[in-house]
Amino acid sequence: MVLASLSFLAKDERIASRIVDPKKEVIELHWKGAGGRIFGNLGELRSELAAQGREMVMGMNGGMFTTDHGPVGLYIEDGRMLHRIDRRTAGSDNFHMQPNGVFGIRADGSAFVLTTSAMQDMLGVRYATQSGPMLIADGTINAHFTPGSKNLNIRNGVGVRADGQVVFAISREPVNFHDFATWFHEQGCTNALYLDGAVSKAYIPEAGMLGLDGRLGVLIAVSRPE
Repeated sequence: MVLASLSFLAKDERIASRIVDPKKEVIELHWKGAGGRIFGNLGELRSELAAQGREMVMGMNGGMFTTDHGPVGLYIEDGRMLHRIDRRTAGSDNFHMQPNGVFGIRADGSAFVLTTSAMQDMLGVRYATQSGPMLIADGTINAHFTPGSKNLNIRNGVGVRADGQVVFAISREPVNFHDFATWFHEQGCTNALYLDGAVSKAYIPEAGMLGLDGRLGVLIAVSRPE
């Protein structure tokens, strides 16, 4: 596919990112802690992981959330489905812009981003979060995105490359959907999913991102033993 009006270079400083090998690093989704308390931000999650003897080396909000900070669509944590998948295709919000999709981790440690329509089998899925729209599906940038669009926002997302590596990214400044998707395409992602916009936070110390505050919903974390 030939892309026109590319706005980003492969190492654009406007995008903070981290590439994770899910076979070597632990990627997990978190929502509630002890007693059912919603973590709400990466600072709270980092403290909880530290209490468990784990260091959070990367964190990011894991998708859109309801007014009570719950998942909007599918949410699976440690093999338990805590919220069902939303297969509705109508709606003017970003979540329902088609196609939307799911990011997840299988029991074997491999990562995936799939469109919601392709997400039929939940067996063997250890973690999953649904959001939308898909930035890239099967190597193609979402046709709803307009090059040069003035719809600018802070945006974060996740993509999976053909080699199985996971690309987490957040924009340092407002960008449009097409430019953000183009950046993921240039990183070699065959599928990528938009997670959220203005409220997005990320903890990527090596990229200077220390967003530990906010009031969020589902959170993604990469951690290791301290």
